Amino acid sequence: MKPIRDMSQAELAAYIQDSLQAEDIQVVLSGGGAVSFYTSNKYVSKDLDLINTGFAKWSRIKSVMKRLGFNEQGRYFVNPETAYFVEFPDGPLSVGEEPVNEVSEFELATGVLKILSPTDCVKDRLCAFYFWNDHQGLEQAVLVAKSQSVNLKEIKRWSKVEGKEKEYGTFVNKLSA
Repeated sequence: MKPIRDMSQAELAAYIQDSLQAEDIQVVLSGGGAVSFYTSNKYVSKDLDLINTGFAKWSRIKSVMKRLGFNEQGRYFVNPETAYFVEFPDGPLSVGEEPVNEVSEFELATGVLKILSPTDCVKDRLCAFYFWNDHQGLEQAVLVAKSQSVNLKEIKRWSKVEGKEKEYGTFVNKLSA
């Protein structure tokens, strides 16, 4: 196995996910780490948001992370061998008010990476823009949509359900610019 210090962000996420999976703890990569993966690091994130989809007890997650050489610092886990830090937001796995129904999987040298689909990654980043006026979230959504095949019809439908049709228009305008 490749040393942690030599792992890419996605490889590290897959390694952690496989280690947790061995203990029947389910997590899915979302947030900036998903954006980094889907944009081939055109956007760089230093954290891994691994959504705790099975609502595993914190003590169980902490035990696995400690075994992998990560120490708890506030709400994050850090390891001196990597610049990436890891967070485990509680589930459910959702974008806005809707559950995520599709998780993509990629076989990497360090394990299987479970990650939001590109379409749900765009929705996740648009949530930051829609609900907190975070323009960085908008830029990240555009980057993913330009780098991956996404379902714009589905994103439009979801935006309407969230009551954000005007903001969706801003996203589409940036996407076509």
